[in-house]
Amino acid sequence: MKEIDANDTRTEKNQPLSEVLVGRRLRELRTQRGFSLRSLAERSGLNINTLSLVENGKTSPSVSTLQQLALALNVPITAFFESDPQQKNIVFTRADLRPRESFGSAQIHNLGKNFKGSAVQPFIVTLQPGKGSGDHIIVHTGYEFVYCINGSIKYQIENQEFILESEDSLLFEAHLPHCWENTSDTSAKILLVLIPVDEREEPGGRHFSLEAMKKELIMKIAVITDDGKTISQHFGRAPYYMVCTIEEGKIVNREMRAKLGHNHFANQQHEEAHHADHGLDSISHNKHVSMAEAIADCKVLLCGGMGMGAYDSMRRLNIQPFVTDVENIDDAVKAFLDGKLIDHTELLH
Repeated sequence: MKEIDANDTRTEKNQPLSEVLVGRRLRELRTQRGFSLRSLAERSGLNINTLSLVENGKTSPSVSTLQQLALALNVPITAFFESDPQQKNIVFTRADLRPRESFGSAQIHNLGKNFKGSAVQPFIVTLQPGKGSGDHIIVHTGYEFVYCINGSIKYQIENQEFILESEDSLLFEAHLPHCWENTSDTSAKILLVLIPVDEREEPGGRHFSLEAMKKELIMKIAVITDDGKTISQHFGRAPYYMVCTIEEGKIVNREMRAKLGHNHFANQQHEEAHHADHGLDSISHNKHVSMAEAIADCKVLLCGGMGMGAYDSMRRLNIQPFVTDVENIDDAVKAFLDGKLIDHTELLH
């Protein structure tokens, strides 16, 4: 993608070219993964009308909106900046040639264009006075490093507030709910480095805090079960999901949904005959995707036991799995909402 000057580069319909390109790229990524606008809206927590406006270049997404979409699509945030990138092991970026985009209140310079993988995502972010990460609290995996180049930036992390001024820095675990804002009367500039954690290496026990979940008016939690009351010990064999709808931290509705199990795939060829990859092969992932179709509107899955392959597949589908030793469904859901449910990843097989 060539460098864009968001101040004077416009399409024929007087739309900033950056908005059109991001919208086009979002549509490409969504259709490549087989998501409808509605399903992407459910996965990302964004309004379907907002997604439509972004895809059609009618509105400029904020940084937090891009992060939500990146998580829902399982792509790095840099995926929205360019199409068909050439992967490189070494990236040298001249100051006057680095890719630049404008999204709402922020101007973003990508310092890692075409870097192989997404282990490190460095940006220079320029914010106008009073502007910041948008209306949504941000939660994502890995770590976030911030270095204030000039101006003043306020970071809110859970219940703590940090004011960064020139040459101040901040490093934190990005699963903690956070947001940021330029509190000065002049433009501010920060170095922002996102460091995602590989899905299979994320430490056990990490979970979203209660404060983050309470930001959502409505969310759904799926639980694998045999009887609708207790949590099943085996993800693959369980015949049902109990889907609990949560409003303001309380269960307001319960719905039993049929679930595909191992018996459904009994006649299909299976690559894990030797069980060497623990269900991490592509055929196993496709089966897990089929099993999860019934809970595409859920953000969390509670279970008493599952394989590493199924656990990995759920995370790739943007469904947060928790392996728990709590047997009662209501007790487990309450513990999750209270931020006390431990993800026993050591029990994965």
